[in-house]
Amino acid sequence: MKNNYLLLMTISMAVFLGASVACSGFLFGAEPEKEGHVNHLVNETSPYLLSHAHNPVDWYPWGDAAFAKAKKENKLIFLSIGYSSCHWCHVMERESFEDKEIADFLNKHYVCIKVDREERPDVDQVYMAAVQVLTQRGGWPMSVFLTPDSKPFTGGSYFPARDGDRPGIPGFLTIIQKLSQVWIDDPALVSKQAVAVTDAVKSELEARIPRTLEILDEKVFTATVDALQERFDSQWGGFGYSIANPNVPKFPTPGNLEFLLFEVERLNRAGKDSDHALQMLVGQLDHMAMGGIRDHLGGGFHRYSVDRYWHIPHFEKMLYDNGQLASVYAAAYKLTGNLEYRQITEELLGFVLREMTDENGGFYSALDADSEGSEGKYYRWSREEVKSLLPNEQYALFADIYALSGAPNFEEDYYALLMSKTRSEEAVARKTDLADLEKQLLPMRQLLMQHRNKRIRPLLDTKIMTSWNGLMIRGFADAGRLLEKPEYIATASKAAKFILENMRNDQGQLLHSYNRGEARFNAYVVDYAFFIEGLLALHRATGKEEWLSYADTLTQAQMKRFWDEKNGGFFFTSSDHEILIARAKNPIDSVRPSGNSVTAANLLYLYKQLDKPEYLKTAQRAIDSVSGILDSSPTAAPRIVIVLGGILELNSNR
Repeated sequence: MKNNYLLLMTISMAVFLGASVACSGFLFGAEPEKEGHVNHLVNETSPYLLSHAHNPVDWYPWGDAAFAKAKKENKLIFLSIGYSSCHWCHVMERESFEDKEIADFLNKHYVCIKVDREERPDVDQVYMAAVQVLTQRGGWPMSVFLTPDSKPFTGGSYFPARDGDRPGIPGFLTIIQKLSQVWIDDPALVSKQAVAVTDAVKSELEARIPRTLEILDEKVFTATVDALQERFDSQWGGFGYSIANPNVPKFPTPGNLEFLLFEVERLNRAGKDSDHALQMLVGQLDHMAMGGIRDHLGGGFHRYSVDRYWHIPHFEKMLYDNGQLASVYAAAYKLTGNLEYRQITEELLGFVLREMTDENGGFYSALDADSEGSEGKYYRWSREEVKSLLPNEQYALFADIYALSGAPNFEEDYYALLMSKTRSEEAVARKTDLADLEKQLLPMRQLLMQHRNKRIRPLLDTKIMTSWNGLMIRGFADAGRLLEKPEYIATASKAAKFILENMRNDQGQLLHSYNRGEARFNAYVVDYAFFIEGLLALHRATGKEEWLSYADTLTQAQMKRFWDEKNGGFFFTSSDHEILIARAKNPIDSVRPSGNSVTAANLLYLYKQLDKPEYLKTAQRAIDSVSGILDSSPTAAPRIVIVLGGILELNSNR
């Protein structure tokens, strides 16, 4: 028994190492030929699950059939969670899930469940909490081992297929063999650890329901700005950089940018100095716009930068990033009058219309980072390739502006296009104006774009998700209003109607995901929150009462099914949702805002428009429910600080 306990602890350390690999670096390889296997994923609607439907692993989707089989046969469960645009998910599939020896062992000794984290974010957050309890970090693909009753006992992220494939990390085959043997030899030990991990997960997720209420006032604005300033990279923009930890990836974090927009406008209205907040705002917006995180040919932004400088991105493109950034850049244009911000917004929305929009109006979820087994291959350029496409005089200008003159910045011989100056700064340096410089550059970018379009394209995830569509609906509606482009508002309206007509059940409740003509899964709080926000953005842009009416009706449904009457705030899952090992709340604004923050803002807007005092009261209670977090870490929920500002302004005007 002692040896088995040590083995479980050793494997937990191994998965920690595996997680660290999954979060960084690049790996390239050829896509193997798929054999004629068919597993239980073949009738799913998620493109990610369908991509595994012909693995030799006998995958099941998350559901009763898999758990009934595990209990009946007393087998461990191997739970693999990923998503379509995850580079390392593809790597682990090629290395392990297409491997017949590994598949045969899994099929004999485990019940294997594959989950699309975007389709089932509830499952993802619960088992990610388990991995973080075990390893203090996480990543995708997420690899979790469960007892037959769904309790996690160990887990990690990416594993190489066999010992020796990657120095210092045990192979996946070795791990599944040893865990299976432990289950045979000492199931009580495994069950004991599973109970301990499950209890820790419940404790961790319940800790996200703060119970300490603090009185909040305008000091929270200063505290939030100061906290952002401490984490701000004054040289390259963005948050999270420090001399002690310079290699942390940088994400757009739109919630921080929205707060800075709010704070600049708040200080300006009060006649106070807003330069400190404005410098952080434009510092990040400008460096993101110059960096490789932005697609300079096709428009839009990749998911994050792997470096401090925004130069080299993780190349997937996510709808949720681009929806939020459309709103942010459009608002920044209105605030500053900077024409570059307008152009960035228009290019971003052009990309979404061209590549991410269904013919019926909904928006697709993501574009993969990989094509032909290589991350970024679709987007990278060799100097010789660009030279072959542009005449010498044009090439000299293009290479100078888009960083082709120096050494390759992406892999050994390739470049990710990026800029060392903003376009406005380039125009000044070349003694011309922005319009003239753009007149020269646009035909070059279009020519390269035409050439790029002939390459093998990354996988498009055609899931249409209510939550992410809500963010993009808001992006189009905000841009249409602020840039005075009614065609954008029309696009937002069409998408909203698609959701209302195709992604509600017979009782009018929202559903989460749509693909292949089928809407599935009960909606989560973010589906209601983000979609209602999109409807309210349409109301703000058009003044049409129908959008306000839909938002009001859906808000009442959300309140009934997600509200925590005891503690305030909103659960992630509804009261009639499938019961998992924990029911979580998530008040944190991360790369996507929390449902609690967005709902509080929705309630405040609806109160102002409809004069329903209960909405204001609920918004205040939603703020109170996270006030303990704001008191200790104000940047944890910057979107809710904005709502607090609105409520304080209301109170001051009474």
